[in-house]
Amino acid sequence: MNETTVSDLLLMFWQFSWPQWIALSLVINIALYLFSIGLYIFIETTCRKIKLQDKNHPVTWSDFYLSLFTVVCNSLVMLAGVFLWKNGWIMLGENQEVRWIIVEVAAFLLLMDLLMYFFHYAAHSPFVYKLLHGKHHEHVSTNFLSLFVLHPFETLGFGMMMLILLMGYNFSVISISIYLLLNLIWGTIGHLNREFFPASFDRLLIGTTRFHNQHHLDETKNFGFYTSIWDRLFGTYK
Repeated sequence: MNETTVSDLLLMFWQFSWPQWIALSLVINIALYLFSIGLYIFIETTCRKIKLQDKNHPVTWSDFYLSLFTVVCNSLVMLAGVFLWKNGWIMLGENQEVRWIIVEVAAFLLLMDLLMYFFHYAAHSPFVYKLLHGKHHEHVSTNFLSLFVLHPFETLGFGMMMLILLMGYNFSVISISIYLLLNLIWGTIGHLNREFFPASFDRLLIGTTRFHNQHHLDETKNFGFYTSIWDRLFGTYK
């Protein structure tokens, strides 16, 4: 995709009406939701590694409805991003150089991982945990909906952190798209009930499936998402 193509796409999206943006946002987030569920089921049925816990968390209607509401909240975050873009608060870069995109994606991942560490740590304070985050931790084991079983304020809070980063730096459209896809894949893999990564990956500071599963077993440890860097640095690594 060359710069002219990216510019043309941005111009096309700029001209979308709000009803079109609402429809597009819902379609994109429903597609990502279904992709995550499909990826989870595919790995669960094809991976031969031993389960981390004996049984997956049972799938309930209440979790299903809450997961759909998470999709709606993600759509609202996207619409908030569009509003900020249209009003000049967010500027989208058009850099297509591969090396620079890699740098941007890596920076985005590390910065979001740091913000999410503190956000996640704060969510485990007694009052906030009881009010917001406890529902997610009912999934001591996990299933294909666990990633989406979140209080709406958690989903919106995550989205707001991402929008703040986008307001602070002109990330390219491609970098943002790659980050969002990696975020979904990482979240899906992190909530598997089978270790997806080789054990040696723990030494690479990567937030593996086992790393996040330990957090569901011991809620005082492993608050990071993409990496274990901040947990090691702040003494919460297990």
